[in-house]
Amino acid sequence: PPGASVAAAASADPSVSGGTASPDSVDVVGSVPLEAEGSVSVVGALMAASTGIVGATVVTMGLLSLPTMLRRGYDPALASGAIAASGTLGQVIPPSIILVLLGDQIATAWVNAQRAVGNYAPEPVSVGDLFAGALLPGLMLVGLYIGYQLLVAWLRPESSPPVPAESLDDTPGGAGLGGRVVRALVPPVLLIVVVLGSILTGLATPTEAAAVGAVGAVLLAGARLGGRSGPLILGGTLALAALLALAQTFDLRLARDTIPAADQYAIHAAFALCAVMAAGLLAALWRTARQGVLWDVMTATVRTTTMVFTILIGAGVFSLVFRGLGGEALVQGFLEDLPGGMIAATAVVMAVMFVLGFFLDFIEIMFVVVPMVAPVLLKMDMDPVWLGVLMAMNLQTSFLTPPFGFALFYLRGVAPHAVTTGHIYRGALPFVVIQIIGLALVAGFPGLATWLPGLIFG
Repeated sequence: PPGASVAAAASADPSVSGGTASPDSVDVVGSVPLEAEGSVSVVGALMAASTGIVGATVVTMGLLSLPTMLRRGYDPALASGAIAASGTLGQVIPPSIILVLLGDQIATAWVNAQRAVGNYAPEPVSVGDLFAGALLPGLMLVGLYIGYQLLVAWLRPESSPPVPAESLDDTPGGAGLGGRVVRALVPPVLLIVVVLGSILTGLATPTEAAAVGAVGAVLLAGARLGGRSGPLILGGTLALAALLALAQTFDLRLARDTIPAADQYAIHAAFALCAVMAAGLLAALWRTARQGVLWDVMTATVRTTTMVFTILIGAGVFSLVFRGLGGEALVQGFLEDLPGGMIAATAVVMAVMFVLGFFLDFIEIMFVVVPMVAPVLLKMDMDPVWLGVLMAMNLQTSFLTPPFGFALFYLRGVAPHAVTTGHIYRGALPFVVIQIIGLALVAGFPGLATWLPGLIFG
């Protein structure tokens, strides 16, 4: 996913955070300037939008923030819950793996449902629709997290003690803290804006935007790792930005009978910029490969892709057998016969998915459950974007619900010994309740999910 190598580089290179990556030596200035758990949620949201990977966000935040918060006297359960919950934001805030995979499932179910009711030319549902629909609910969850943390700090001040200002001023290098924060946050934020902005404005498809995000992430990772190739990598990054601007300003197509002079100059400039960008990209790849970052990212990508396709094949076989034995008609009849119509059917489906999240991974739930229930709900005239966002928020909770919440395992693996599994579980439960509240708000106010896609795409 776009930006995955940036997170990997951040955790691999001590210069990114200003200190070592060891949990016992992380420094308050070197990591995130934490004065409340709310900053963890904000940084988690930024990392979620730049990586889309729960593991990368939870591990990075657990290494950098948790030891500092514990040394400052923060409640271990509250600190652990804040970090684990902020890591799951990557499943709702685009670009999200859940939204990408769910977009294909919802689009197929939407077409089948419309054909079943006699509409053979339905408006297509794209991943971009789900990206736009999930943006406001994702930001709403960030606000709910921060609101809960402020409430706990107000009711129990001892759980979230403030960081004394003099402790920051006395720390070596404290004067440059603001500059380091800017240097650490601005490049990933710009990458987020470019990737999401190109999708939401219709300038690029999700596949094209992902390609730009991947190239940009490799260039940023190479620049963060430094070395003699730094100027070349910086030149490649600037060339990529110039190429994007050039493509939106001029017509760079070559297959034309007549090409105006201005477009000809732009095409020549684009070829030169491509050469500079390719040189910078090769230098960044070489740098990240030598540091071991590239191998880790590629290995994780292959594992995820293999797992998805293996589950997809198994889910396809299961769906064929299920339909052949009449299971689809049975489920459809059960949901349609529920008193309360679409509202009751949606509530039952959400409850089943929530319970399954305690024991199954979100990918298994998505490929097995969604094809069975989504066409039935969509036949009841339910908005596909609204349904997709509800399912994504529901699946997000599967990362926090014990006993098999992946975010809990990721945090357990990097947490200091002073933090017990009980602390992590107790800290995560309030955030599960908050996610259920957020899910109920989106269910009660569909405009939270449908307003922005309607504004952007009409």
